[in-house]
Order: sequence, then C-alpha cells, then structure tokens
Amino acid sequence: MDNHNDSNSASVLRFGPYAFHLRQRLILEGDRQLRMGGRAMDILQVLLERAGRVVKKEQLIAMVWPTSVVEEINLRVHIAALRRALGDGENGQRYIVNVPQCGYSFIAPVLYDSVTQVVFETLQAPQHNLPARLTPVTGRDSLVGGLVRQLPLCRLLTVTGAPGIGKSTVALRVAELLLQHYRDGVWQVDLALVDTDTALLAYLLQTLDCDFSTLCRRHALLVLDNCDHVREACAGLVENLQNAAPQLSILVTSREPLQVVLETVQHIPPLAIPKRAAGETADQFMGYSAVQLLVSRARVRQHDFRLREQDLKTVREICLQLDGLPLAIELAAAQIDALALVGLQAQVDNGLQLLSLGRRTAVARHQSMAAALDWSYQRLSEQEQRVLQQLSVFKIAFTLEAALAVIMRPALSSSMLITVIEGLVRKSLLMMERSNGALRYRMLNTTRRYAREQLEGSGERLDVERRHTRYIRRMRKESSAQLAAQLVE
Repeated sequence: MDNHNDSNSASVLRFGPYAFHLRQRLILEGDRQLRMGGRAMDILQVLLERAGRVVKKEQLIAMVWPTSVVEEINLRVHIAALRRALGDGENGQRYIVNVPQCGYSFIAPVLYDSVTQVVFETLQAPQHNLPARLTPVTGRDSLVGGLVRQLPLCRLLTVTGAPGIGKSTVALRVAELLLQHYRDGVWQVDLALVDTDTALLAYLLQTLDCDFSTLCRRHALLVLDNCDHVREACAGLVENLQNAAPQLSILVTSREPLQVVLETVQHIPPLAIPKRAAGETADQFMGYSAVQLLVSRARVRQHDFRLREQDLKTVREICLQLDGLPLAIELAAAQIDALALVGLQAQVDNGLQLLSLGRRTAVARHQSMAAALDWSYQRLSEQEQRVLQQLSVFKIAFTLEAALAVIMRPALSSSMLITVIEGLVRKSLLMMERSNGALRYRMLNTTRRYAREQLEGSGERLDVERRHTRYIRRMRKESSAQLAAQLVE
C-alpha cells in the first residue's frame, strides 16, 4: 500500500520514539513536547508522508515555501535543525538522509494512526523582533551558512566590513536562520537609534522588555546592530553579558572589532566580480554574485531585463566601479530604467550623485552611498579624516612609503601616521593586501570618491596633488636608474 495514501487519512505519524500529531501540529517524545518551528514541521511532514522515497530539493522548497523565493541554504539549515531535534545519528538511529545532487529521504519506518488524539498546549512560535525581509539576500549563501554553523559554538561573533557591504543584511539573515535554535528567541537591538550618552544596558532591557536577572537566564541570540558610534560602551556591555548570561549568544555588526575576550571576527568581503569580460558567456557571468545582484534588482525595474553578451563588458565595469558593494549596486540598479546600462556606466564614473536614490522606507544611512559613508566618516577623529582625504589621490594600491611621502602631516610623526593608517584599516575604510610579498593599501572606489569630495573642500587638494606628482616622478627616476644599472651589469 502507498504510504502517501495512508498518511492522507492519518492524524498521527509515528516513528522511533516520536509521534507527530498532524491536526494539532505537535510532536511528542513520550509525554515530552519537542520544540520545533513551523517550517521545520512542514519539512518533516512532507518527508514522513513520503517515507522511503527521495524528495527533490526543489520539490521540498516549493511545498514548504509555496509563495516565497528562498535559498537552498534555508532548507539545509532547517534540515540540520530537524536532525538535532530528533537526535538523528545518535545511538546509530538515522531518520533523514541526504541523497547527493538530488534531495532528502526519510528512511526510518513510519506508522500511520487515524485514531489517537491528544490534548496539549499550543506550541508557541519562535520569539523574535526581526524586521520583515523585503528582498532575498543575494550572493551570501556560503558566508551565511558558515556563520549559521559557527555562531551556536561561540559566545560572541562580530561582523565587520566597509560601508555598504551589507553587515546588517548578513547578520539579520543569520539570525532568521537560527530562530529554531534558541529557546528564548532572537532579538535585534539597533544601536544606531541611540546617542552616545544612552546607557546601553538600560536600552537593551527596555527593548527586550525584561529585567537583567531574567535576561541572564535566557537561551537567546542578541543581534547588536550598528555599534560603531558606541563601540567602547558596547564592548563593556558585551563583557558584562558574557560574565552574567552564559546561555546568550551575541552577534555584533561594526566597522571594526570590539576587541574583547572570546570575540570571533568575520570580515565581509565584496561580492564577486568577473575578472574579465572576454571569453565568458552571459550564463557564466551570472555565476558572479555582484552580477546576480545587479540583474535581479534591474528586473525589479524592468521585468523583461536580461543580460546579453554585448552587455558583459559594461556590466563588469559597473560592478568594478561600485566595488562589489551590495548597497551601491542596489542604488545604481534603481536607475536602470532611466539610464540603461551604458548610461549607468557613464554616471557611475562621475561620482556618488547617482547612488543617492534609495528606498524611501530605508533607514537614512542606507538611502544613499554618501549617507552610508557619512555614518563612518563623521565618527573619525580629525586626524583620521584628514589622512583619509589625502590618501584619496591614490587611484591604485599604494605602499606605506608612498603614503608617508604624500600626506601633509604637521605635528604628526611617521609612527603616529602609521597608527592612523592602521586605524583606518580596522575601520574598514582602507583595505590591506599583499602583492608579491609587499604590503599595500587600497581604497575602494566609492570611499575614494567620497574622500576626494572632502579633500576638494579642505583647501589642501593642490598641495597634496603636487606631493603625489613629485613622488611619482621620483619613483620613475629611481626605477629608470635601477634599470640602467642592471643593463650595465
């Protein structure tokens, strides 16, 4: 007899020590009720009703999320949560197996009972205050999946990265996927809403609507979002919570690490950009996450938009000029219907003005790229601002020697200047990279354009450019002299 037909009339599906009461949406292990979220229950029901057969991943996603577009990572995370809840793999008992390149199968025997009914208290949905997601997260599956696996194993994880890189987006996506893991919920606390005089602990307790002793007993995930301007106070709060609340996990978003005990740091890289347009097809280009995001957002504006072979060079240049930054790409794609791709590329080359028409409902710092950079720039010291401005004369990666030669630094020694540059690296406003064993620094295009605008208004632009020109000429002369000496030898 077909198991699926049997399950149509069954009210209880039994396997191992468990009983899944379908009408009540309840799973019991003996008399104990298992905590399990709605999506996980939906997945389990589909697999139980088709026990012994392979259910394709696409079919499973379509049945569990019929009206939503979700990533495969979402399914994998819920499957992993199911396995943990059921003790799958413990004591040699297996329930759900992955069939590579195909899907999942429930392999344990299942009994169908149409008589048994129980009285129970309704299982509460997972508690959270996470904002509703308006668009899918593009190009971050691997990163998000790694953080989902990592976070429950560490007490504190800080997500860092440049302005517009998507720190909050990644953190909130991780939090969504961990809803089933934390008994007492997942809670976002947006610190961008507080000023520097606010007592963070009091604000946290007000947001969570609980007292400190209650918080210390909770098994929960706290997302402390946008802590840049209150970084030191946030570090103190986190240390306090680490000592008093052993079951709390804390996920922080910041330009730079908190530098507290037990902190794990994850720096978010830009989205992947094609290295070259020649020799690659449109389908191959769609394998790069920056291109995926640009195309998906363009289709919101033009439903018939598609990537053509003749567009590849232009698309690559747009993504390159925007540094693979998700916020910058989204803001640029919003202009696709008015400018088309060629016009979009021309405007991207002109500066940040194009990147100023974000969603009206977005927070202020996400409504334009300049606003996102303002949020970081205004929190720099005067020395850091001045150094960042002057480094904007470098259009390519530069050495520390070059920086020392170009920056005008009255009352700023070489060692102090190096400290300032290292601080800008920590704050994700400068990138540090090694090339052929040499340490170099680089500024993202969007950051450089912003810093250049600040330099224009400082009155120092001409002097800095002269120093830059003199340095370039000196280096060329030295290179020529070295080459001549090698030829003589």
